[in-house]
Amino acid sequence: MDLSAHAPYVREWLAKGFAGDMGYLHRNLEKRLHPELLELETCRVISARMNYLPPDTQPLEVLACSSKAYISRYALGRDYHKILRKRLANLAQKIDHALPGHQYRAFTDSAPVLEKALGAKAGLGWMGKHTLLLNEEVGSWFFLGEIYTNAPLALSHQPAKEACGKCNACITVCPTQAIVGPKKLDARRCISYLTIEHKGPIDAELRGKMGNRIYGCDDCQLFCPWNRDAPTTNEPDFAPRHNLQNRDLIDLFLLSEKDHDALTVGSAMRRVSYAQWQRNLAIALGNGPATTEAISALQKRRGQLNDMVDEHIDWALEKLMGQIE
Repeated sequence: MDLSAHAPYVREWLAKGFAGDMGYLHRNLEKRLHPELLELETCRVISARMNYLPPDTQPLEVLACSSKAYISRYALGRDYHKILRKRLANLAQKIDHALPGHQYRAFTDSAPVLEKALGAKAGLGWMGKHTLLLNEEVGSWFFLGEIYTNAPLALSHQPAKEACGKCNACITVCPTQAIVGPKKLDARRCISYLTIEHKGPIDAELRGKMGNRIYGCDDCQLFCPWNRDAPTTNEPDFAPRHNLQNRDLIDLFLLSEKDHDALTVGSAMRRVSYAQWQRNLAIALGNGPATTEAISALQKRRGQLNDMVDEHIDWALEKLMGQIE
């Protein structure tokens, strides 16, 4: 549970501003680095993973089709927070039956927890050059969750060996060059950050590099050799909903706010506002073919929401009209 070895890297990353607008990563930093401060009396952390990659979603084909919307594979199904946290809570109950009288609290991406560091310490994988946890058998397509407890459980003493070697595929293929070095991610350039966490206008210099990615980005995983034979999930809750693995950009862009809310009920995509949704789709349309339908959709939506969305619609229209001229 000792995370002192990770502390200098976390502090340096934050000091360089790589967290962007994610101010919550600065808050409760000591609790991230010291689990016993987050949940008092914690002396052990159980780290678990759960595969989420749905089969047959053809991510590379969708990325190559500029009229389609690419959504990160983890967000195609139901919200993983609730699913994984429920599984962990059930596991905690079973442990409590075997070791009663102790405290157990489950987390998954929902509290100041240094999940990847804890997962690496537990032997679930090593920190890849793309900053995601990698495992020789399952790659990186998995969620992480933790159970904090004061039960004196046996410790794991088998951390995974780093096996990225000389491979730099994730660094090379990153569309916006957000991986500025091995295990160094500048979130301010990362498409996942830009499309989800960032609320305002997206830097014009980065828009053209985002392609048709409207919610998250998987490139660093898609081209990682350790994911070549990664297993898919049998969990029905992670299966794509509403055909989101293969939707047309224009159809999604023309959704009303009410329809957008209905589409994202029970989904991790609920994290983005309708304005962010429109912004992301406008960029993707601007990076696509200059069809009459795309131009008409952008013109129809202009002036309907706010200045931030209009800025990206104008950018997209300028790009598309430039193709015609």
